[in-house]
Amino acid sequence: MSGRQRLPGQRPLARTLVLAAGWTVVALAGTFALDPFRNYQLALVAAYLCATAGLTVLVGATGQLSLGHAALMAVGGYGYALTSNALPFGGMLAFVVALLAGAVASAVVGLLLGLAAARLSGPYLAGLTLAVVVALPAVSSTWSTVLHGDQGVQIAFEGVPDVLRRVVALEQWQAMVAVVVTAAVVTALTVLRSGRFGLRMQAVRDDEVAARLSGIPAGRVKVLAFTASSVAAGVGGAVLCFVAQAVSPGAYTVGFSLLLVVAVVIGGLGSILGAALGSVVIVLLPWLIGRLTADLPADAAQRLDGNLAVLVFGLLLITVMALAPRGLHGALVRRRRTPPSAHPIEEAVPRKVLVPTEEQR
Repeated sequence: MSGRQRLPGQRPLARTLVLAAGWTVVALAGTFALDPFRNYQLALVAAYLCATAGLTVLVGATGQLSLGHAALMAVGGYGYALTSNALPFGGMLAFVVALLAGAVASAVVGLLLGLAAARLSGPYLAGLTLAVVVALPAVSSTWSTVLHGDQGVQIAFEGVPDVLRRVVALEQWQAMVAVVVTAAVVTALTVLRSGRFGLRMQAVRDDEVAARLSGIPAGRVKVLAFTASSVAAGVGGAVLCFVAQAVSPGAYTVGFSLLLVVAVVIGGLGSILGAALGSVVIVLLPWLIGRLTADLPADAAQRLDGNLAVLVFGLLLITVMALAPRGLHGALVRRRRTPPSAHPIEEAVPRKVLVPTEEQR
């Protein structure tokens, strides 16, 4: 047999790229069948998927729990908005430059958090990342001359390019851009997780001591994993800013940050498809609850606004964890990959992976 032998769990790069291109084309074609509001919801799902995909790779592959991905999305959004307003030109070139600026800004913040994350674990790491989200309004108020406090930063309106203006509506154009950017982010995360670095992340997660004894730099792996996840979240924040035409600290609260974690858990930890399912849930469920409570009296609707969604998310999380410990994605593939005699609790326990040998590294 010629060629290098693939590592366990490693996918061919060509197959990953072909699948990514195929699903991207399907999503882009689907925008023509949706009305403007549905395209807006699709753009939101795509923006959230960037963050949840990065978060599920971080938690599922390395075991690092981050409760601060909303703040990383905000960093990407502010980086995009400030750069977009500072550029002397517009169009797609300005979008790409501003998007890269948001990604770089979130990478820097993620790198700093990752350096701390390499020395922390469990509730200490979760507390550190949560503190970043809590501090976000204070940071925006302190730097109000640049970040404009609670009002946030508005960006110049960017409509549909002239070439597509007669064919594509604004919401559809935003959804198409969000889909393409998200496809690039998800593909990059999939390649990262499926390659040698993904094997190193799993080795560090399963037994950090054994990984270090095998020559794997566990601290460096954790820092790089956290940075990659932060970049994905920052790109998601930039896409969200592109769709909303603004960014403000009020959109990235502690509740929203916890909602991203709920989406990852409901979808299935460590699964990109699970992250997509979770993103769909956190976009559609509040809208559905709003539709169901629209006919209630004004006083009752005001009391239920926001509170009912939190209650439903909590009940949904408990139900999914009780019936499908591996999330929605795990429930979909359980019968195909797991023997019927296996206990559902056993499926939630991640299996040990072999630490890569020196030749494999």
